[in-house]
Amino acid sequence: MSPTAAARPAKRSDSDRAASLEPPGAKGADAARAGARKRSSPAPAEVAWTAELDELGKAFRRVFRSLNRLRGRDTHLGGSELSHAQFELLIELYERGPLPAGELAAAARLTPATVTQMLEHLAGCGHVERARSKTDRRVVVSRLTAQGRRKIEAKRAAWQKRWQAALESMGPAELRAATRVLERLSVVFEDAPVAGSCPESAGGARAKTA
Repeated sequence: MSPTAAARPAKRSDSDRAASLEPPGAKGADAARAGARKRSSPAPAEVAWTAELDELGKAFRRVFRSLNRLRGRDTHLGGSELSHAQFELLIELYERGPLPAGELAAAARLTPATVTQMLEHLAGCGHVERARSKTDRRVVVSRLTAQGRRKIEAKRAAWQKRWQAALESMGPAELRAATRVLERLSVVFEDAPVAGSCPESAGGARAKTA
């Protein structure tokens, strides 16, 4: 190689020439913008979690509407038939034993006057009876009759069959997860600022289950 050739500078490529024309710090700015775009894009796991949360909200609203329809049928019941709310009172008495009207009202989230009227109807049908409390004779409690107990047991057995048929394909882990979700949702509605409102999503406040 001649001395002249060794001293000649290497020919620069087009990309090298373009890079030399960039203002100082341009590459760093481009990298920063790319990093910001990457950080602003939600991670795939977060996208999947949000999508599943939306599906849960839709499913919850369907259940909520079904329960409302079930309660709505109460207005078409005959005089001797029992409403969903009346069955709820019977279940409380079945599970907890004799109770005063005030405790039943609190458990059913009804006014004491409404519960008193319902108990009168149930007593007239022979499902409950009134008696003085054994611990405080000043307090009147309601308790199930043998007829009322049979009514509850028959109704619960019928619903148990439907319940098991609907969930028989679910494994124990799935049922435990469903229980945790329902428990979280019950807290959400206990703390809801507006009573009686139906939220658009079951997961308004993001709280992941560990």
